[in-house]
Amino acid sequence: MSDFAQHGVITTLHNLRDRSIEDIEAELLKFSKTNPMALILPSLYSELQGPALPKIVSDLELVPYIDDVVIGLDAADESQFAHAREFFASLPQFKRILWNDGPRLRALHEELAQRELAPTLPGKGRNAWYCLGYLLAQGRAEAIALHDCDIVTYDRFLVARLFYPVAHPAFDFRFCKGYYSRVSDQNRLGGRVTRLFTSPLIAALKKVLGPLDFLVYLDNFRYLLSGEFAMKRSEAMSMRIPSDWSLEIGVLSEVYRNISPHHICQVDIADRYDHKHQELSQDNEQGGLNRMSIEICQALFRKLATEGVVLHNETIRSIKATYFRIALDRVQQYQADATINGLTLNLNAETEAVELFARSIITAGEHYLANPMEVPFIPNWLRVFDTVPDFAERFVDAVEQDNHMG
Repeated sequence: MSDFAQHGVITTLHNLRDRSIEDIEAELLKFSKTNPMALILPSLYSELQGPALPKIVSDLELVPYIDDVVIGLDAADESQFAHAREFFASLPQFKRILWNDGPRLRALHEELAQRELAPTLPGKGRNAWYCLGYLLAQGRAEAIALHDCDIVTYDRFLVARLFYPVAHPAFDFRFCKGYYSRVSDQNRLGGRVTRLFTSPLIAALKKVLGPLDFLVYLDNFRYLLSGEFAMKRSEAMSMRIPSDWSLEIGVLSEVYRNISPHHICQVDIADRYDHKHQELSQDNEQGGLNRMSIEICQALFRKLATEGVVLHNETIRSIKATYFRIALDRVQQYQADATINGLTLNLNAETEAVELFARSIITAGEHYLANPMEVPFIPNWLRVFDTVPDFAERFVDAVEQDNHMG
């Protein structure tokens, strides 16, 4: 059981009792009459053959309140797309698969690219962006949620808790972020990038730059990099998201810009959460947690610039040094936390991760200072639909044709 403290302007919705899944789903079914709900599943084809997605699909088969399920399918050829249609066929909801590598959606992507309205990088951000666009073009959903497809500890309790705050008609939340503890089935403490990088980095930024409102806002979230969030349809229309590893930070930056903190919440969605783990990739800045930490840090630097912060080499070196000291202290704290809970934590591996993340701050700073005009955000769908008025209709039609092939 978690605590019940409220630590700041972002409302925290705890899991304070063992409420039955049937009870919460019955309420959500009532909410769905006035707030239709749609779930986005951004997936690589390879995840259909992994350990997590079959369990996710079997759980979603039992969910009565979700009206639409949209699967964004990446890295799939025609035969793999056909297999995906069979794989998801058991879902009782209205379901559509976005075959992102198929000729119809590729043609639409090229059309947007010619107008400089398309994502420039492949990945989860681009996948999620097109899924959002499809739902907005379709026009049915009022509450939209997204979660990853590699959650090996998945339970339908997760998606119910995620939808509840934005679907409840008496609540005024417009955005909801999921949080949880990262503990693997092997009793290892996970979440290295959150525990050892983003959290101590924000603490370091507050110490060097002062307690800026944006940094205080980020510090309110218990799991900054969770891939699970829900929002109202109106927020999805105006949201810009990045297409790189900084998706979660980018979404929270847009939420900060567009929504009052009183309309934002975070909710405990799982007692235990585990998914596939990335390698550190010590010698490869284009892979694993190395790349992830660099791109997250760049996203933070870019956002701070929009808040009027002037960064230069000396400031970035100070941030790195401050981060390093705070992060090493966190390693000791997490070692004690893991030990009292009977969990495994490799002290040397934790320290190596901190050393890598410290280098990432310098690398991110160098890249940021060398590319001050870089705009990594994908344009929002409001701009796309305004620029190409018939795009929504043609997008929906292309997805329909793909899903009725053969």
